Amino acid sequence: MARRLVIASQKGGVGKTTVALNLAVALAERGRRTLLVDLDPQGAIGLSLAKGDTELVGLAELVTGQASPPEAVLTTRLSGLRLLPRGRLDATDVATFEEEIARPGALDAALEATEAGSDVVVVDTPSGLGRVTSAAMVVADFVLMAFQTEALALRSVGQAFRVIEHVQTTANARLQLVGILPTLVERERPGTHTVLSEMWNGFPDTLETVVPRTEAFARASALGIPVGFLGASAGESEARRFHLLADELEARMNRLQGMERVHEAQPARQLL
Repeated sequence: MARRLVIASQKGGVGKTTVALNLAVALAERGRRTLLVDLDPQGAIGLSLAKGDTELVGLAELVTGQASPPEAVLTTRLSGLRLLPRGRLDATDVATFEEEIARPGALDAALEATEAGSDVVVVDTPSGLGRVTSAAMVVADFVLMAFQTEALALRSVGQAFRVIEHVQTTANARLQLVGILPTLVERERPGTHTVLSEMWNGFPDTLETVVPRTEAFARASALGIPVGFLGASAGESEARRFHLLADELEARMNRLQGMERVHEAQPARQLL
């Protein structure tokens, strides 16, 4: 059964979609059969891949019965990575899309119909903790919260915790917070180290891996490709960062699901 990982954020502009896209790529490159789902009504994943609002059939058509699962899922050029786009959605139909996603059982059915053969499903959500994000948490195994390293964002961590706890107690007891990911990190900016220190010391779920603010992400977005596909040294460096993130998240998911490998002590041996 595929693990469902929701990428969420309490506010917009924190690099959540960048994380979702590049994490999915890293997982696929590590041999994990990955399905990347664009749940954002604005179609953030599609926009990051330079696709317009009317180019890709996807989730919008699937949940309304206008497309079958094979028609809604896009096979990418990266082996092991498939994409369930948002679908063709006019801006005036966003409210209807959100209603369909939030309809009990709709999103779960859509994922069950498309995730066969996948090891992990990475779900990108809209900014904030509204009905679509909550609906994603209801059907997920894990949630990764992306937080910008600013004092204001740090003060809002409790709001995210309350939403997660509400979903856990009312709709999805299996949901677990897999980590808090510091994003848009600028180590030269005054106060950044203080915020990072407070996150690492005050919130044990904060990951060691961080995502910096770097020009490489802007260049990749402008070209409509993941950062690792830039080919330049900067792109390769940031791509390695997402492999580290994938490694840290998989270790945490294994531990939370009781699948952590127990270290076996080696017996005494002789070399000569």
